[in-house]
Amino acid sequence: MNRVRLSAGPSFSDDGLYSGVTRLAHHAPAALDSVISVWSEYGLGLFAILMIIAWWRARTAGRPQLPALAVPAVVVLAYVAGAIIKSWVNEQRPCQVLPVTPLDACPALGDWSFPSNHAVIAAAAAAGLWGTDRLLGWIAAPAALLMAASRVWIGAHYPHDVLAGLLTGAVLGALLTHVAKRIAARFEWGCARQRVPVR
Repeated sequence: MNRVRLSAGPSFSDDGLYSGVTRLAHHAPAALDSVISVWSEYGLGLFAILMIIAWWRARTAGRPQLPALAVPAVVVLAYVAGAIIKSWVNEQRPCQVLPVTPLDACPALGDWSFPSNHAVIAAAAAAGLWGTDRLLGWIAAPAALLMAASRVWIGAHYPHDVLAGLLTGAVLGALLTHVAKRIAARFEWGCARQRVPVR
């Protein structure tokens, strides 16, 4: 299916970097490209699994479960914030405005590029897991970076799209997780007071 390229589009300082990465992807081994494409498409599932494990680890260790249970909500809120920014910025995908051939099919016109939703979600999940289960956070943080890099590799985003996504997700994820932990602490304190026998 032929794509309609914009006759003119904004020029960004990382246009050359994006074009260089997409050229490198076409010269890379096919097996590597396949692995990166699959990771880019389905890798967010890893973060969902890590969130479930975080809740289970908190439950079995006797720690407050509310912060771990709040991580999915944190991710959803970060995603909504990223979607609002997307609709405000209205940046077309680089594969629509630059003379490149991406590894994966180029999203349609109007499927905005800035910031990368995948990067927002991955970074928010990593920040939430980092704040609730440091061991799982050490797994999620590099996975989020790999997710962001994969979006540029397959040609779906400019580098600045994924960097903005990582920053948005990390900041919101950390702040919202902190709020969830404060709420959990207050809840536990309230429950502990109720358990104290009245003399």
